[in-house]
Amino acid sequence: MAISTNPKKVVLAYSGGLDTSVILKWLEVTYGCEVVAFAADLGQGAELDEARRRAEQLGIREILIEDLRDQFVRHYVFPMLRANALYEGTYMLGTAIARPLIAKRQIEIARETGADAVAHGATGKGNDQVRFELAYAALDPDIRVIAPWREWDLTSRTKLLAFAEAHKIPVPKDKKGQAPFSTDANLFHTSAEGKVLEDPDAAPPEYVYSRTVAPEAAPDAPLLLEIAFEKGDPVAIDRIRMEPADLLEQLNELAGQNGIGRADMVENRLVGMKSRSVYETPGGTVLHHAHRAIESITLDRQAAHLKDELMPRYAELIYNGLWFSPEREMLQSLIDESQKNVSGTVRLKLYKGNVIVDGRRSDNSLYSSALATFEDDEVYDQSDASGFIELMALRLKLLSTRK
Repeated sequence: MAISTNPKKVVLAYSGGLDTSVILKWLEVTYGCEVVAFAADLGQGAELDEARRRAEQLGIREILIEDLRDQFVRHYVFPMLRANALYEGTYMLGTAIARPLIAKRQIEIARETGADAVAHGATGKGNDQVRFELAYAALDPDIRVIAPWREWDLTSRTKLLAFAEAHKIPVPKDKKGQAPFSTDANLFHTSAEGKVLEDPDAAPPEYVYSRTVAPEAAPDAPLLLEIAFEKGDPVAIDRIRMEPADLLEQLNELAGQNGIGRADMVENRLVGMKSRSVYETPGGTVLHHAHRAIESITLDRQAAHLKDELMPRYAELIYNGLWFSPEREMLQSLIDESQKNVSGTVRLKLYKGNVIVDGRRSDNSLYSSALATFEDDEVYDQSDASGFIELMALRLKLLSTRK
């Protein structure tokens, strides 16, 4: 059903870049509405100062820049890491996991400021439009959603720049031409895609990487460290307890210096096409390996295998924008239940792009050297295996006789 009335106030997910600056002015010009520029600080760096400055230049009265780093890591990244989530076996979901938090705050700000609409800067070709809008629908089904890239006639770079110049939106000199690739960054990861990266057979230029050194340029000596876990979450590095965002930030630095966390993949987008992306997730990669190591001694075999079976489904839900769906919450409850005894310490070596598990220990360990030993023992009667194997082989023998 077409919406005939213009929105009175819109909360825009605002990055401060050229595209969302154009969207900000376009909303005012097209709808004659007030705009709340909301920028979420998820650890992307100094660009937020520029975002505020640019919004002020455009005459926006309500500019909200919120530090959500701890909330992001504690309530979104860490729950996802408990699941060992990887999309298509490689992508650690750094962009996908940030969208539900941004959308949630947009809806909350809309309620706080009396806004009747929300807007985002995602294009009509990507996954993010789905992630934002499914979150909006789950949290406020009556809110109006404006997606400028699906509505306006600024269909080329030339038109976008012409609109910017007509409305006195500052355009940095390096934006006059096309950027060599597009990026997204937060405390968990940096992604790069498009343009110079579109040929999946061409190696990514080194300048694409912004937070990791090349593995071959990493130090020649390994870096040794310990990570402590409590109920599936990392809580300390080398016995120093830290808040979630601080812990991830330190691991990003250590892992990045050792060339860890690079991934170059061709993924299947939700909208139907294949896309080549280059990801850097240094601290997250270390935590993924460390978490699996502590689970290896604290999780029962069948519980661990069930988790591994469910993980692709869980990862797909996040990738497809269904963080606020009942099925994701159901899976999260199961995953969190599995983590009650996942506590202990993992010792690691970081070396030239590799995360090497050097040891793991836990008061909740299920590992028994008395059972696992190859030496003489009085615990395990090896002859017991005969009956077990006979029962396991029974159906195979029956199948063989039929053949």
